[in-house]
Amino acid sequence: MSRITACTLGIVVSAAVIAATPLRAHHSFAAQFDSEKHVTLVGTITKVEWTNPHTYFFIDVVDEAGKTTNWAIEGGAPNALYRAGWKPTSLKAGDKVTIVGSRAKDGSNLANATLFQLPDGRCLFAGSSGPGGEANSNCTPGRR
Repeated sequence: MSRITACTLGIVVSAAVIAATPLRAHHSFAAQFDSEKHVTLVGTITKVEWTNPHTYFFIDVVDEAGKTTNWAIEGGAPNALYRAGWKPTSLKAGDKVTIVGSRAKDGSNLANATLFQLPDGRCLFAGSSGPGGEANSNCTPGRR
């Protein structure tokens, strides 16, 4: 086998292996969330997933009738949250929090966060890929 043939075979095999490797899907904001369907959730953090490509925060929200519903809240990438002043310990299970964001288009209990008002009153940008993903000092969506 010639050097060129061996090299070509190596490239083809490498490409086939890479193509067969499953990729973790990433979506655009507009594909999953509706920027016109705003939601404000007040509740208790039940779980935090500090993972790429998005962080997830799970929150129990109690409605007027006393029914508890668990919501999944998508935040930005960990790197974006670090730059906005977050630490993996900024929110933990048991913390009370207010979250403002955009609801999932399918109506499920999923939202893309715009901002978080933390238990100590601080307001943090959520690293959202959606519009208005920054929080100002008044803890309202919009640009700083």
